[in-house]
Amino acid sequence: MKILALIPARMGSSRFPGKPMAPLLGKPMIGHVYERVARNPLLTLTAVATCDREIADYIESIGGRAVMTGSQHERASDRCAEALAILERDDKVTYDIVVMVQGDEPMTDPQMISEAVQPMLADPTLRITNLLGKIESTAEFEDRNCIKVVLDLDGNALYFSREPIPTRSKVKEIPMGKQVCVIPFRRDFLLEYTRMAPTPLEIAESVDMLRVLEHGMKVRMVPTSHNSRAVDTPEDLKLVERLMKA
Repeated sequence: MKILALIPARMGSSRFPGKPMAPLLGKPMIGHVYERVARNPLLTLTAVATCDREIADYIESIGGRAVMTGSQHERASDRCAEALAILERDDKVTYDIVVMVQGDEPMTDPQMISEAVQPMLADPTLRITNLLGKIESTAEFEDRNCIKVVLDLDGNALYFSREPIPTRSKVKEIPMGKQVCVIPFRRDFLLEYTRMAPTPLEIAESVDMLRVLEHGMKVRMVPTSHNSRAVDTPEDLKLVERLMKA
């Protein structure tokens, strides 16, 4: 199977402008993400999807592949759908699976790509999966930048929220965790996703996967054995730097 990893990244983050190029242990953060993802042996190609020439120039300077997309995208998944179309046109190839890895996940372990993809390889009916991490502290549970997920009995997402869900009183007894933004799509489903109308909860929570749920489809959550911490603010970057040093 041809598996493409796409890393969406843009300089215009409202919470942390210029985030992808922020220095982290001697290189821009996006460089860590690209190099870690590209090490996974299942991948046919790894590329960064961006609307910013500065990011593309840097990725190309380290021997990587960058795809220039439009600046209109509100959702990373829509940016990836455009990048997929460009790559398939330019390279005359058709991919089977597209793995979206957010550009603010510098602690991504290459094996996390395999964890997310394996359920799809085993079950051809799965159209999309998403890694599920453990919430490590009360502070993380209450952090709006940590996207909480509650699950049904089959391990599919019921809801994603930036608010603390579910109820605190019995949280240890309920299948839940945090979204880790390593998200494989079947190629055709990514293209279907981008044709779906954006939805009210997706817009309110600013979470791509809610578009899938609101249109009546399922997202299979896949627990990861690896710890990961996304970078949403300059304070997160300092924390991640300490964790990566350790």
